[in-house]
Amino acid sequence: MKGTPVALTGYVLTTDCKPVRQALVDFWHADDDGEYDNVGYKLRGHQFTDEHGRYRLETIVPGVYPGRTRHYHVRVQAPDQRVLTTQLYFPNEPGNARDGIFDPQLLMDVKDAGDAKEASFNFVLEIA
Repeated sequence: MKGTPVALTGYVLTTDCKPVRQALVDFWHADDDGEYDNVGYKLRGHQFTDEHGRYRLETIVPGVYPGRTRHYHVRVQAPDQRVLTTQLYFPNEPGNARDGIFDPQLLMDVKDAGDAKEASFNFVLEIA
């Protein structure tokens, strides 16, 4: 697939820093051209965290489309808990300041890794 490869990793944790095992982490995003695949549903999928609350997504850096900055959509849900729906953003994007939904608390830590990128973000959930 066309685009810069990226490995996004992190943890799903409780507010007291305990790992959330088997948390559902659901991602979707645009392709390198800023288009969403609403027919074949490429660049959409989910996974469950491991026993340490870890997840790992291997995908591409999404393209930009009018009115938005570069981002991933994410839903995170601990077993039998409420769903957190949010977005993750890339640092130093020119569109961040213009995007009305952008939140700097949702910036990933992104590093260059040769021709690819490595990104990380930890989700913290309130468990009822």
